[in-house]
Amino acid sequence: MPRIQLALRVADLEGSIAFYSGLFDTEPAKRRPGYANFAITTPPLKLVLIEGPGGEDTRLDHLGIEVESTEQVSAAATRLKDAGLATFEENDTSCCYALQDKVWVHGPGAEPWEVYVVKRDADALGKATTGAPATCCTSDRQAADPSPDPAGAEAAAGAAGACGG
Repeated sequence: MPRIQLALRVADLEGSIAFYSGLFDTEPAKRRPGYANFAITTPPLKLVLIEGPGGEDTRLDHLGIEVESTEQVSAAATRLKDAGLATFEENDTSCCYALQDKVWVHGPGAEPWEVYVVKRDADALGKATTGAPATCCTSDRQAADPSPDPAGAEAAAGAAGACGG
């Protein structure tokens, strides 16, 4: 069953893990240096916490829809393109400790969305792919080109560089 993903950049990873463990009555499904995610059953949610700079407020990193197969990612990519939206696809990309296939699109407020499938766990945080930033789980390039218009959205979608692992 697909589920919504919410990825937050947090200054206090350990404090955030404690808070969300209490809020959702569950422990993280995955913990790595500077990273944790929760696979929450009720409500169906993938909550991703990415450690950011200390002293900053928590902020939205990106949104996503986790699906069960590469075919569902491909179908979403086709549907988004047919709707006239600019997309950026990444296949077999290692991001946030997971090997994934995904398609990126930006909403009208430049918010990055990904539709993705986790194919398997990975040992590393991530690696760059063509059109993606040099590091995984960062929005640094998004700020450089946050354009929500179709002409700039493809570049911005690839620049999001966030992840759902």
